Amino acid sequence: MSILKLALKSSTVQSIRQLSGSSGSDVVVVSALRTPIGSFRGSLSQLSAAQMATQVIKALISQSSVKPEQIDEVIMGHILTHGGGQHPTRQAVINSGLPSATVTSTVNKLCASGMKSLMLASGLLSLKQANIMIAGGMESMSNVPFILKRGDTNYGHTQLYDALLSDGLMDAFHNIHMGNCGENTAKKYGITREDQDKFAIGSYEKSAAAAKAGLFDKERISVTVPDRKSGTKTISDDEEYHKVDFNKIGSLKSVFQKDGTITAANASKLNDGAAVSLLMRSNTASELGLQPLAKIVDYADNEIEPIDFPIAPVEAMRKLLDRNGLKAHNVTMWEINEAFSVVPLVNIKLLGLDAQKVNIHGGAVSLGHPIGMSGARIVNHLAHTLKSGEFGIASICNGGGGASAILIQGN
Repeated sequence: MSILKLALKSSTVQSIRQLSGSSGSDVVVVSALRTPIGSFRGSLSQLSAAQMATQVIKALISQSSVKPEQIDEVIMGHILTHGGGQHPTRQAVINSGLPSATVTSTVNKLCASGMKSLMLASGLLSLKQANIMIAGGMESMSNVPFILKRGDTNYGHTQLYDALLSDGLMDAFHNIHMGNCGENTAKKYGITREDQDKFAIGSYEKSAAAAKAGLFDKERISVTVPDRKSGTKTISDDEEYHKVDFNKIGSLKSVFQKDGTITAANASKLNDGAAVSLLMRSNTASELGLQPLAKIVDYADNEIEPIDFPIAPVEAMRKLLDRNGLKAHNVTMWEINEAFSVVPLVNIKLLGLDAQKVNIHGGAVSLGHPIGMSGARIVNHLAHTLKSGEFGIASICNGGGGASAILIQGN
């Protein structure tokens, strides 16, 4: 081996060792919880996004020794706020029992909103502008209203616009559905219908196996939902993965284009849910006697042409690897959000990843994709799953050509 290669290898090993170290200013995830994920107009549809977030924030505080008045700020990703009342994040903060002095912010970076909230909170903690924060994401896609544009009430008929589409699922630059962008990527990179169907089946199988093994239990709470018959009922399980019919997957018609590759089975679904994390610096956790789940090592964003959004995570993840002296094989576990099956497939292809390390417990295709929540959910799952010293990367693409990614290390 040449002197240059030895030097590079030594440099990489040293970088990894430095990452594995700890300092009192490291930002850590102390607790990470989520609601079950409900299907569209399904088990959680009686709850608003704020009501789901309220329940999960209450549980987060209840499970830790942190007092409500110790929380400096709450940042939540939330996209489709229409009809949810003024400042849904503020509603969740006040109704969960946090003091009115708690600073509250909402982030809209489309599907990356929940992850971006965690990134912003980490930055504030690193700058010591806050000591303890809650960050995450929420979405009730079941309750997004139709819109009557102001001024569109002339004599005769008028038109309603679906805010779920216009503000969440439609590319604003080409006026096409995000699925059409996915079709463009599939064609450009040779990702076939068979590839996507196989991946989707695997996602459902992995989610079902993980649920059966209790691997979601530490991260998932039970929520209370209004019920006409009994007054209230408790929802404890994710809804979507139970609804698959494997016999029909191969025969489903494409959704977005004639003779296309994306179907209702190999794409993510419309869903409801909320996820949050309790973040602080490691010295604060020590002072409070709290054992962190994981350390947030680094995070990155990337932006490309809007139609190519499915491959935006590639450069975000490369930035994390390059900046931290890591190679793909140094990462134990990858969470790449399954907006469509083509997204993780093309990212695996372009980064040369070991597919056995990607979404090992399923993803949005089978569990669901409440768009403001998903970025936080996949980080939470990494935090609960990584063993001490192991590195994990979570990444999620967003409409408009963007993506966010976070590198974390198990504690």
